[in-house]
Amino acid sequence: MALDGILLYKIIPEIREILPARIQKIYQISSTEILFQLHGNKAKHQLLISCHSQYNRILLSRRNYPTPNEPGNFVMVLRKYCEGAVITGIEQSELDRWCTIYIRRHNNIGDPEDLRLVAELMGKYANLILISPEGNIIDAMKRIPPFENTRRTIQPGARFVPTPSQEKQNPFTHQIIDPQLSLIQQFSGFSPFLARETEYRMSQGESFSGIMKEIQDSDRIYIANQKNEAVFHCIELKSVGKCVSYPLSEGFDILYYHKEEKDRIKEISGDIFKVVQRNLKHQKTKLPRLWKEYDEAMDCDRWRTYGELLYAYQIQDTKGEHSITLEDFETGQAISIPLDPRLSGNRNAQRCFTKYTKLKKGQKYLKEQIEICENEIAYFEGLLEQLNIADFHTAEEIRRELIHGGYITEKTSRKKKKTKTEAPHLTTITSPSGIEITFGKNNLQNEYLTFHLARKNELWFHTKDYHGAHVVVHAPEADEDTIRLAAMIAAYYSAGRNSSSVPVNWCKVNQLKKIPGAKPGMVQLGSYKTIYIDPEPEQLSEAGITL
Repeated sequence: MALDGILLYKIIPEIREILPARIQKIYQISSTEILFQLHGNKAKHQLLISCHSQYNRILLSRRNYPTPNEPGNFVMVLRKYCEGAVITGIEQSELDRWCTIYIRRHNNIGDPEDLRLVAELMGKYANLILISPEGNIIDAMKRIPPFENTRRTIQPGARFVPTPSQEKQNPFTHQIIDPQLSLIQQFSGFSPFLARETEYRMSQGESFSGIMKEIQDSDRIYIANQKNEAVFHCIELKSVGKCVSYPLSEGFDILYYHKEEKDRIKEISGDIFKVVQRNLKHQKTKLPRLWKEYDEAMDCDRWRTYGELLYAYQIQDTKGEHSITLEDFETGQAISIPLDPRLSGNRNAQRCFTKYTKLKKGQKYLKEQIEICENEIAYFEGLLEQLNIADFHTAEEIRRELIHGGYITEKTSRKKKKTKTEAPHLTTITSPSGIEITFGKNNLQNEYLTFHLARKNELWFHTKDYHGAHVVVHAPEADEDTIRLAAMIAAYYSAGRNSSSVPVNWCKVNQLKKIPGAKPGMVQLGSYKTIYIDPEPEQLSEAGITL
């Protein structure tokens, strides 16, 4: 569900309250998101503008966002023209889904000039356009050449043409409804969802003017789940049922932060996904070939039999022959022996014994290679599972693990100084009983938690037969609720999160042993117990875990 004109109308005043504000830094945190770090009203703020086709929005955000090492072309243009400038105002075009940010800067000779930054938040057409004082386009996030849109060209140097007005009535000032037309056709700012919500309320006896008054007075956003999709607006969603409310900007952060987080991780650390998927595909392709070679090696005795028969029958002249059939002395059966047409009988016999010896020795080697290949498949499947639920720090730690394992070549810069490796970012919560529970979301975090942070008498949890998180309860004993919470964390942060009755092994940390030469996070268990648990995201959220 995308932002509509009325929600934009509610967001604009929040931004206007902090103005004027100086632009300190500008970051492109993904291919569709620009983050402005502002200083206004004696405080620091973050203005986020997203031109995502589904999650487009503009709001003040309090979240921490990762930034790419190399900025894109558009953000470099924004930095050139806008860093150090002052945002003096922001205006919405009627109730349309676009607004204009007014920016005052000093040019190269020190004269003041006014720029405009137009945020068009219209689904797949969402865009961010920087406009010169003369009304020409300096640059845009999404350039649209003339051959793609003859009516409206978005290219540097082109004249900026505003999005045409829809010429609909303002629902806050004109509240006479034509029953022959839908609300979307009559009023600007209405999304299909808001129209349905309004029509439902009116069918229950509420007046259109009363609904618009409630929208006008609202300073919160209401979020509900409808057919496994989040729906939201700035009034209570009576047509949907149960909903939760948040302050406006905070609610948008909750809605969209994690939705776009995976996109940010893929863009900023996209090579991690590619490396893991490529290696997993390679190992899965390699394993059947190894098994085929191993089966052939286990059948090596037939080559010894071929050599013995060639010697026993004193076969000499085999040049030009591709095979020969001889009778086996033990079984009396005719055996077809493959030959090399370039060799004599004795040389073919020697060739058979050489192949027998090679296959015999290869059995042990191939068995080792199969075991290595299966371990690699399990390892990369685990990494892929971790990446699917990773935040940025977790993804960066996986990158560091892949660099250490030789799967990724580390990019070095002469300008950058070597910094001390940071400890992995673990997550710690407190159970209702007051006991701390810590867990990791990747192999480095698991390794650090289990073998460096945890004490020997503390409790350790991990899913049975699934890749997943190591969970440590920082106590030698724990009540049943704490044990179930720790087991639920282990089950949720594993490949079995969508299953029921997930088996979770738990024991004292002193029952764990590190496997020599194994990948990070791999352990051997001594004495342990098993608990079966259903992963319940709602309970984890109530426990203070951000999912």
